[in-house]
Amino acid sequence: MIPFINLKEEYRLIGKELNPKIHSILENGFFVLGEEVRNFEEEFSKYMGSKYAVSVNSGSDALFLAIKSLGIGIKDEIITVSHTYISSVDAIVRNGAKPVFVDIDPETYCIDTSRIEEKITENTKAILPVHLYGHPADMDPLQEVALKHDLFIIEDACQAHAAEYNGMKVGNLGNLGCFSFYPTKNLGAYGDGGMIVTDDAELSELLKQFRNYGQSKKYYHDFQGYNSRLDELQASVLRVKLKHLDDWNKKRRKIAEIYNAHLKDLDLILPVEKEGSKHVFHLYVIRCKNRDSLKEELLKKGIQTQIHYPIPIHKQKAYQNSIVELPVTEKVCNEILSLPMNPFLKEDEVIYICEMMEVALS
Repeated sequence: MIPFINLKEEYRLIGKELNPKIHSILENGFFVLGEEVRNFEEEFSKYMGSKYAVSVNSGSDALFLAIKSLGIGIKDEIITVSHTYISSVDAIVRNGAKPVFVDIDPETYCIDTSRIEEKITENTKAILPVHLYGHPADMDPLQEVALKHDLFIIEDACQAHAAEYNGMKVGNLGNLGCFSFYPTKNLGAYGDGGMIVTDDAELSELLKQFRNYGQSKKYYHDFQGYNSRLDELQASVLRVKLKHLDDWNKKRRKIAEIYNAHLKDLDLILPVEKEGSKHVFHLYVIRCKNRDSLKEELLKKGIQTQIHYPIPIHKQKAYQNSIVELPVTEKVCNEILSLPMNPFLKEDEVIYICEMMEVALS
């Protein structure tokens, strides 16, 4: 069986590096908001090229608290996409705001920036682009619209660790950038974790209070906050893995090149990398008219695949009051298929996947 992801192989390769770090924390006996978290925040902000980084307990809370810190709430609107993981929209709704959906670019599957301006109302407060699958959203026109209408930009970079747009790492192209460290991400913890990056010192301090019950100092609560803290164990894991991220992303890009070379003549739509963008291939997503039968045939050959995401958010039962027409989103959701993608795939495994796809599609 060729697994879709392979966290066991990852641990086999870095376990000797990780184990002493974890053991030292267990011996130290300090587990929340300590030295490991502070060091990781400093290292991550330096790596990203941002002035500040505030760790939280998940990518979902990173998005939620980013929105909260900007004072966005009831009756406010945030423009975003329906083709994304549920947390992108859940974060908006949990703040009492309304998600306003626009369609996606049919090539990158990120927000169609040409559709944003027509959705702006007097209640619009922000745009939330998702750098989906590891490819950056088209940020230049998005920034122009945001500047013209005085809107915040909250980047959902949960799937795009170290992806670049015009030479800048995503997460630094708006007011706040949000990252997830869910285990399957390009940079993943061994549990949940998240991060918010910003160049705004006031927002950074506000976020630190929000994540820790609104405290300015111990037992002094300036406002109602939340319990959303990254623990020391996860921070230590992430510090080790951060050193490997560039190499792992390079391997992902190499695997994508092999897929592209062997699949280019099949009746498929392959991922693109737009000029000025650096794709980090959190996922390698193809489109196929007979997606479901291809998925079944590949499983018979011992190849795991997934669908990200089969039902767009505006069609989900929890959000069916969102009446909107998104023809590209709905078409894409019926055709997409994610092939195995992780830095530990061997070249012969990737070639085998491609050969089995050719057989299945012939």
